[in-house]
Formats: sequence, C-alpha cells, structure tokens
Amino acid sequence: MCHFHQKQIVQRYITKNPKLQASKDLQKIMLTLTKTTEKTFKKKLQCWRSKYEDFLNEMTINYETGEATYTHYKLRAAYTSLCSNLDYLFTYKNYKEFCTPNTTNHLDGGKFSDLKNRIRVHRGLSKLLKKKLVDYYLLNNGRK
Repeated sequence: MCHFHQKQIVQRYITKNPKLQASKDLQKIMLTLTKTTEKTFKKKLQCWRSKYEDFLNEMTINYETGEATYTHYKLRAAYTSLCSNLDYLFTYKNYKEFCTPNTTNHLDGGKFSDLKNRIRVHRGLSKLLKKKLVDYYLLNNGRK
C-alpha cells in the first residue's frame, strides 16, 4: 500500500478537519509519512498510542441493547489501519533498487485517467468486455 492510499484511509476515518485533539495529532503524524524514516514514524505512532491509550479505550453503552462499543471507533480504525499496513508503507525506501515512487500520482493522473477515458468512449460495453479492455490495456502497458 502506498502512502497516498493509506493517507486516504486514515482521512476517511478522522476527516480532513478533525475536531478531537487525538485525531489532529494522528493527522500530523500522517503528514510526516513521506518525510521521515520508518523507525521515526513507528516511534511517533507508539508515542501517540501511549498518550491516547485511555482515550482510545473509552466505551459507550447502548442503553437499549446493553451493548458496549468503543466511543472513538473511527479513530481506533485509523490507527489499526496504519499499524496493519506499516510493513508496506516504507517499501519504496527499503528496496531502492526497484525505484518505486512514494505516491501513485503518476498512475492517477497518467495511466488510469487515459484508461478511464478509453472505457468511457465505449459506453455500451458489458462488464466482461470492460474487464478485457482493462486487461489488454495493462498487459500492453497502455501503448495500444
């Protein structure tokens, strides 16, 4: 998973303008992702977790059902997502010989936009034929 997609996932949970201080602090950590090392990023994340552990563990009880759920479940989901993808976030730095970019901008603005336009031109295609078109396009590296 690249930085851009992980940032989108975290942003989906904590929004672009978070209200909670814990969310704001996690967002600040996310903004350093492309400018830091894996070791430093992990340390910041661990410090964040330590600081907000009690806050993250707060529970809310639904009085109708008696069920207890985490009060800040979206913030917990953002943190969990970061932790589960941590091994992949610094792949571009750990394997420099592959010359992997740290974002997918070249795909989103280049290859995929061209592919979307090609599919859009053929509006009447069935889902199966669209899949074949995408496969053909990707196999031929977008040259044909």
